[in-house]
Amino acid sequence: MCYVFRSDSDYTATNYVAQATGATEPTLESPAMTSSTPLPGNKVRGSRTGRPVMALLDLLGRRGSLRLLWELRDGHPQSFRLLRASADAISPSVLNTRLKELREARLVELGQAGYGLTQQGLDLVKHLKPLNRWAEAWAAEPLN
Repeated sequence: MCYVFRSDSDYTATNYVAQATGATEPTLESPAMTSSTPLPGNKVRGSRTGRPVMALLDLLGRRGSLRLLWELRDGHPQSFRLLRASADAISPSVLNTRLKELREARLVELGQAGYGLTQQGLDLVKHLKPLNRWAEAWAAEPLN
């Protein structure tokens, strides 16, 4: 997050920007929040065009994203606490951020019974299962 300090003098430091405005009292302002969730059509890591596959790979490449989708693959909703335990005690802040991103990407939804996959999320997991089978076969091969 970037904050702007307004006072009579300039000040810069990591994650902070200072601007001299002639104000007598320093004020702290938070800029408008923008979504950093990779979505098709927006610039994402590795792509200036926001191709859908690049947005998906950026989203799935974030710490914990794939794990959360995998833990929800059976279609049974899980509470925040249960999902955290299922995902090897992922930190609450990372879990919260990933759930927010996955919800914004319309892959996960929050219902009365907890977090679960949307139809799009279920379709995605269905496409990930052959990749998992391939990875299992790859792992079973000798390294020589």
